[in-house]
Order: sequence, then structure tokens, then C-alpha cells
Amino acid sequence: MDHLKQKKKWKRRARKSMGVRRRLRIRQERPRLSVHRSSRHISAQIIDDLKGVTVVAASSQEKDFSGSGSKVDRATAVGGLLAQRAKDAGIESVLFDRGWYLYHGRVKALAEAAREGGLNF
Repeated sequence: MDHLKQKKKWKRRARKSMGVRRRLRIRQERPRLSVHRSSRHISAQIIDDLKGVTVVAASSQEKDFSGSGSKVDRATAVGGLLAQRAKDAGIESVLFDRGWYLYHGRVKALAEAAREGGLNF
């Protein structure tokens, strides 16, 4: 890929994800559930933006998920694990930050599993 095209692509992605975060910034009283997706793995973390710390995190790269099921199945498991860890940390309500990813497929599976696990967003 041409260097300028790649640079333009990353600027577009950053602008898109910041648009999502800008809308979330209005309601900062709750922590933010941020999702990162790669071609092989998915990870999510709950971030307290007021303190600037990651409170809880879960990823499909952890030992429990080594090669188990499809990517959507692993995303569902990560969402359930994140919800369980959040409940243990005393977090019940979050804002869902999908970044520049569409709410579809693995991102949707993670979100629905987190909701079923007891997180409200």
C-alpha cells in the first residue's frame, strides 16, 4: 500500500474513533468499556477516564482461550469474563466504546455477552 494512502487511512480511522469517543465524553460519570479487535484476537478493557486507569481487562490472548472455538465464540467468552471481573470490582454500569469498529460480528458478540453477564450499557 502506498505510504500516503496508508497515512490517510489511519487518519480516517482516528477521526472516526474520536467521533465515537466525543459523544461518550458527554457522560463521563461512568467508566468506558473499550474494545480492540485484531485479525486473530479481541480484547476489551474498562477504563475510568476521570482517574486515567484501566480498572478491568480481558483478552482472547489469555491462557484460557488458546485455540478454543471460532473468533465469535472467543469474543463471547471474553465478554462474559469481562462482565464477571467487572462485577467483582464493583462495576455495574459502563459506556460502550466500540472505537471505529462497526457494531457487528465479534464486537456485537462481546457486547451482548457482557450485557448477559450483568453489565448495563
